[in-house]
Amino acid sequence: MNGVSNVPLLDLTRFDVEVEAQLNAVFAKVLKSGMYIMGPELAAFETECAQVLGVKSALGVSSGTDALLLAMITLGIGAGDEVICPTFTFFATAGCVWRLGAKPVFVDSSLKDFNILTESVEDAITPRTKAMIPVHLYGQCVDMDPLLQVARRANVQVIEDSAQAIGATDRNRQAGSMGAFGCFSFFPTKNLGALGDGGLITSNDSVLAAKARILRVHGGEPKYYHSLVGGNFRLDALQAALLRIKLPRLEASTVRRKENAKRYCAHLRDKKVGAPNQGQTTADAPVLFPVAVQAHHTYNQFVLRVMDGKRDALRKHLNERKIGTEIYYPLALHQQKCFAELGHRAGAFPNAERLANEVLALPIFPELTSDEIDYVVDAIAAFYR
Repeated sequence: MNGVSNVPLLDLTRFDVEVEAQLNAVFAKVLKSGMYIMGPELAAFETECAQVLGVKSALGVSSGTDALLLAMITLGIGAGDEVICPTFTFFATAGCVWRLGAKPVFVDSSLKDFNILTESVEDAITPRTKAMIPVHLYGQCVDMDPLLQVARRANVQVIEDSAQAIGATDRNRQAGSMGAFGCFSFFPTKNLGALGDGGLITSNDSVLAAKARILRVHGGEPKYYHSLVGGNFRLDALQAALLRIKLPRLEASTVRRKENAKRYCAHLRDKKVGAPNQGQTTADAPVLFPVAVQAHHTYNQFVLRVMDGKRDALRKHLNERKIGTEIYYPLALHQQKCFAELGHRAGAFPNAERLANEVLALPIFPELTSDEIDYVVDAIAAFYR
């Protein structure tokens, strides 16, 4: 169609000339400054992020994983503690819990929006529960009010894993602004991506934010005087400077992602191969496309449910037509070998296990063209013909 013969899952080289020139200029500026760790670029970026995300404090850190780790260390999570998190998510969520000697307590996910199954959380709380980590998966916020109410009743801290959801909202509240901490990733594939690794931790609690700030630099305050044991969790000044150029463009790029998602949904429906994902276990259409349960889904990923057991065959078909896809995620966390000692058997979390066999992510990056989207959908339709 219109000369399209391949569609990458993501193309990080597609950006306008103005942005390229600005990124080059700020790189030269940091290079000449000689200030590569901490400094004014990081401080300015943190202030700008706090304003955009509607929080009192934002701290640039070395990665989204380290954001989670730093939040947990700040809250004193360690051996003997339990932390509730979804089993259907990226590994870092539970991996950081495990690294600190605590126990990840898994709960199932919703078939409708892929997020944590909120009604299962209260039953998972025990006297050892120290925190819960709702994950705003694929760019859509968890319905936070029920979780926050449960957390308050149980005196449990909430850490929002917002790695995939910068700019997403729940009832006009920004992802990362509702828990004790919000944790973001600037991995290059994210809606706000660095030119390398990076992350952010947010908080509206000034005491917790001040403690996290000290722990970010090995727990030293002042320098070389340590009342706490922290780590090296700093975001490089260069990455902060580059992200400052991209931050004002976040909203516009998110709008383009939403427009791409809308075109996918309409075209899948028109071709009679797609229907909205309402959480059903059977469907008339072989493919279910995502529904924006929350008002502001930012579509870090556009994830289908392939309902007929042909997910892998469809992926192979698309790959043969040079269409990039990915499976986020092929195993739920309770199925991972490293967590085998937790003793979860097959079928323990049926929704998560089902999703791991159904999900398929299509290209959704902002620079995707209409012709490319149509090429992808036409290829899916051809598979089912």
